Amino acid sequence: MDRVRVLRLWGALAVCGLLAAGCTAGGEGDGKGDVKAGASRAASSGEASAESEPLPVTEPTVEADPRKSPRTAAEARALIRKVIGDPDMFGSRAVRGTPYESDPSRWAVLGEDCVWRREPLPEDVLATLTRHYLVPPGDGKGEVRMSATVTVHRTVLDAAWEQAGMLEEALGCEEQTLRQGERLIGLTSQAHAGGEGGNNHSDDMLYETGQCVSDTRGGPYPYWWTQLQLGPVVVSTSVCGGRGHDEDDLSTIAGAAGPRMTVRAQEVIGRAVGDAGQDTKDGA
Repeated sequence: MDRVRVLRLWGALAVCGLLAAGCTAGGEGDGKGDVKAGASRAASSGEASAESEPLPVTEPTVEADPRKSPRTAAEARALIRKVIGDPDMFGSRAVRGTPYESDPSRWAVLGEDCVWRREPLPEDVLATLTRHYLVPPGDGKGEVRMSATVTVHRTVLDAAWEQAGMLEEALGCEEQTLRQGERLIGLTSQAHAGGEGGNNHSDDMLYETGQCVSDTRGGPYPYWWTQLQLGPVVVSTSVCGGRGHDEDDLSTIAGAAGPRMTVRAQEVIGRAVGDAGQDTKDGA
């Protein structure tokens, strides 16, 4: 894996305020990794601090190669297995959650009542998978819960529509119910298209911050979610903190997980910008 690309991408996310608001929003987007139990589609709009300054515009360096993109559900499932991470992606203390993997035939959809539900995959999705992880309690601190989701759409446009629906659907959902007894509150989100806000590694980069509250785990604790699109592939991660953990802890535990998966996707379906080649996958 290209550790330099991972560090650069995570640096862009961190500077943009993944853990503390601070960048100028640069676009629209959609999607959600699970602590929300699945794929995507929510966040509320947020405004940058009046004192913040936008990151410089940069040229994207990697793009999806249509010749390498999955065409069938089987190809999409194989790609997902190459991209999605094991617990060690979140550090040496991370372990599998229960359940470890969500039902791959369903994904999460945010209803008009701001409640997340699992529904069958739509026609535009070839495959999706969500994994759940946790850092057990220790050293006087509580449990931290994380998740990662990789979704492969039939086309790049389908993936872009997933991104584009997020802000619209979340305007009235600054509070969301993940499942009975678990909520997200005070949500704000931002987005950066490719080349904006230091994002030169994906077509679209979205992130959301807020707090998570649980009837059993307590709270509110810091919460954040990030989602990146590369061609037809959408990668997202989320983390819900626990007792005694601050935002620096969450950054250490989960900060590089999304960039690592994005780099894995680049290694499978990516190409350098401008390197279109001579042939197409279907021989055209």
